[in-house]
Amino acid sequence: MKIFVTGGAGYIGSICVEQLLDLGHEVTVFDNLSEGHPGAVDPRAALIVGELQNPGEIRQAIADAAPEAVMHFAANALVGESMVNPSKYFRNNIYGGLNLLDAMVAAGVKKFVFSSTCATFGPPDRLPIDETLPQRPINPYGESKLQFEKILRWYDEIHGLKFVALRYFNAAGATEKYGEDHKIETHLIPNILKVALGQKEHVEIYGTDYETPDGTCIRDYIHILDLAQAHILALNTAESGYYNLGTGGGTSVREVIATCQKVTGREIAVVEKPRRPGDPPLLIAGSDKIKRELGWEPRFQSIEKIIESAWAWHVKNPHGYQ
Repeated sequence: MKIFVTGGAGYIGSICVEQLLDLGHEVTVFDNLSEGHPGAVDPRAALIVGELQNPGEIRQAIADAAPEAVMHFAANALVGESMVNPSKYFRNNIYGGLNLLDAMVAAGVKKFVFSSTCATFGPPDRLPIDETLPQRPINPYGESKLQFEKILRWYDEIHGLKFVALRYFNAAGATEKYGEDHKIETHLIPNILKVALGQKEHVEIYGTDYETPDGTCIRDYIHILDLAQAHILALNTAESGYYNLGTGGGTSVREVIATCQKVTGREIAVVEKPRRPGDPPLLIAGSDKIKRELGWEPRFQSIEKIIESAWAWHVKNPHGYQ
């Protein structure tokens, strides 16, 4: 297929592009490079540097590429920043997304795979978090993604635009060529590995008094290759739908740090800090629906395997893509 990937120079998008190309698809990447890196774009893909908030740019790019499907990863995704600058999140994640959908409608493109988030749910009433739970986001980032999910339903009903929205939890890991290099790094695993590389003095633990076995937050980590597989499976379904993605297991902050120490063979200095507002103690995904309907099966259940892949990439690319 000819596939158009927004945000294909970012962490998750770049690895999905690599996997699509390995399967023989033809890929065009559209990215404004505000967060992504040119070096993260597989050289087999075409790269268009453009802005989703400019309707003319995205309409021309879609018309020129003439794709059969679109994968949409281009979004701002820092929860803390969204609480300070909500306008940025609503403009990029909703208005930019609307421009993309309108360009698709104009070009007659009918297939859309959306990178959504578990942040649409907010603190859950029960675990694991499945698709039947109410969505009550507690920050503008989660709200922007939820609003876009709702928009997709109407574009399906009115324009026949079929979509799959994939809500995932904590993406981690790397492939041999591509890994995680955010300009502002908020994710736990790369920040721990920066300590192992000697680039940071310590890693922070925010909250050690949660009602969990070791007092630290528990999260559901999913290997980036398993995420990519889910996006590729979503291309093959004729029906619209929403799916939660995770491994169904959880790893605490302390367990992640201990595993990083084991994998790297290096001591990780830790500084304990108070809880951050809005951090739920436990987030675990229920992924039965996507397994049942799309045949998805995560291949990397082990946090050790996930961290091993990330560490191998960071050792090879200690300064990321720069």
